[in-house]
Amino acid sequence: MTTAASPAETSATSLLRFATAGSVDDGKSTLVGRLLHDSKSVLADQLEAVELASRNRGADSVDLALLTDGLRAEREQGITIDVAYRYFATPRRRFILADTPGHVQYTRNMVTGASTAELAIILVDARHGVVEQTRRHAAVAALLRVPHVVLAVNKMDLVDYAEPVFARIAGEFTAYADSLGVPEVTAIPISALAGDNVVTASATMDWYGGPTVLEHLETVPVTRDPAEDPARFPVQYVIRPQTAEHPDYRGYAGQIASGVLRVGERVLVQPSGHSSVIERIDALGQSVDVAWAPMSVTLTLADDLDISRGDLIVPAAGAAGASQDLTATVCHLHDRPLTPGARVLLKHTTRTVKAIVKEIPSRLTLDDLSQHPAPGRLVANDIGRVVIRTAEPLAVDDYADSRATGSFLLIDPADGATLTAGMAGTAFAAGAPDQPVDEASEGWDF
Repeated sequence: MTTAASPAETSATSLLRFATAGSVDDGKSTLVGRLLHDSKSVLADQLEAVELASRNRGADSVDLALLTDGLRAEREQGITIDVAYRYFATPRRRFILADTPGHVQYTRNMVTGASTAELAIILVDARHGVVEQTRRHAAVAALLRVPHVVLAVNKMDLVDYAEPVFARIAGEFTAYADSLGVPEVTAIPISALAGDNVVTASATMDWYGGPTVLEHLETVPVTRDPAEDPARFPVQYVIRPQTAEHPDYRGYAGQIASGVLRVGERVLVQPSGHSSVIERIDALGQSVDVAWAPMSVTLTLADDLDISRGDLIVPAAGAAGASQDLTATVCHLHDRPLTPGARVLLKHTTRTVKAIVKEIPSRLTLDDLSQHPAPGRLVANDIGRVVIRTAEPLAVDDYADSRATGSFLLIDPADGATLTAGMAGTAFAAGAPDQPVDEASEGWDF
């Protein structure tokens, strides 16, 4: 039996998922293009295509925003509509970035792009400061429990690289983010167009002594100790080879969503509550004595239990209770409204069950974090509170404890369309700025 390499041993090639957000024309796509270009992550043919597109649009120089704004409608309007994903690497780290839309109409796309992010870069135009959409994106980052937030004060070249302008914007944003419970904000003054403090340090802002955007992305700690999180193993597939060598083999394959699993550990199977002991853990064809998230493994148990796809294997000491009632904060993604009484499918990890939306107690206004009680329905881009009843018990964690097992999707059973993205439990880590609260909307925890 062997032990797999620890997260610390693989940190040199660790992966950082991050998203960019900001108001329209704040320069998100230009920042991403500059980041790719100056870190030499752009292929020659891609750069030639962007140079040609820039000339066709009458630009005097290469428009790096075109590296990410690939849709025809985006190029015509000069804005980002869809979420543009890009993959690149430096000698220190691998990256997956999501360039998300800035327009309020596409808030749902920002939610999609940031849902798996470990860091969010929120851009602010130095001429305009913190605006309504800046506060909205900060609230979404807090809602999604993004652990690291970078405030990139862009277009510093248009305010003469003035330090007081940067200090005022950074102070205002940090105070607002702190009220939302955002655990960490790093403010960086940049000019994405000129390249100041994106990959290389700015010679014109010598008053700033912090890291560039890329330096921060390469060094921000993202490797968590798996032992800090409760172990959760959603069963994806049951392996029954039925071979002469192993006639009774029954393995449970899947990806560890969080935490650590060990051979000899007593576990529970949710939602049935049956108990057993981990007899063997197989990873990449080898038997190991310990495994952790996000490893893909196969477990065998000491007892022959009725386990199938969608069941959740958890340590007996830290088991989550299974229930048919779920209260959650959701972001509605579809153009069809979500209404009380709607019959949906709820997908949680590898399990999909029938469900009904019993109630929509509140809708959140992200502009000022006020609460609108009993809205009657949620339309596209709305974020609200819902009460759901499922046909079968589910072991759902609070989203604050686990983004992997505290999240779910609501799906239209008629055509399979994704309707809503949900986060179980409370929404913000800390109280929002003081707002009047309607008695009918109590229970938001905002």
